[in-house]
Amino acid sequence: MIIRALEETDLDFVHHLNNEYSIMSYWFEEPYQSLSELQSLYKKHLHDESERRFIIETEQTRIGVVELVEINFIHSNCEIQIIIDSQFGGKGYAKSAFKMAIDYAFLVLNLNKIYLFVDVNNEKAVHIYKGQNFIIEGTLQEHFYARGEFNDCYVMGLLKKHWVNQHDNDLSQLEP
Repeated sequence: MIIRALEETDLDFVHHLNNEYSIMSYWFEEPYQSLSELQSLYKKHLHDESERRFIIETEQTRIGVVELVEINFIHSNCEIQIIIDSQFGGKGYAKSAFKMAIDYAFLVLNLNKIYLFVDVNNEKAVHIYKGQNFIIEGTLQEHFYARGEFNDCYVMGLLKKHWVNQHDNDLSQLEP
C-alpha cells in the first residue's frame, strides 16, 4: 500500500467518496458535491501550500484519501483527515495510511503538531487515532450537525515529540 499525491484523474473516485452519506456524516460534511464543483476546487487549490491531499492505493486500486489541511507553517501544525472506501474497511488500510501521512507531516513538512476532529461515537476511528498516540485534548459540545442531530466531537492531537519516541520513521511506502 502507498499514498501518493492526488491527481486530477482521481477526482471521479473522490467524487464517489464525497457522495457517500455514511462516510461524509463522520466528516461532518453534507454528502453532496458535484463533479464540476470538485474539479473547480481542485484547480483552485492546486498550488495551495496549506494542504496536501493523498490517494491511498494498493495494487493500483484506489481505496481512500488522506489529507493534511489547514497547514500552518508559523504555528507548525495541521489537521489530518482520512476516508476509506467502505468496501475496503476493516483491512488495516486506514491505520497504515494514517501513519504514512503522519510521517510525511513530521519528516517532510517538519510540523510540530497534528490535530483532528472526530465524532465521540465513532469508536473505530478513535481507536485508530489512539493507536497512533493521539490524545483527546477536549470535547466540543454539539459542534457538528450530522444525521439529523447535533453531535459532540473530540479534538485529538499528536505532538512530534511523542511521535518520535514511538515510531521507526519509515517513509519507504510513500511515493513522490
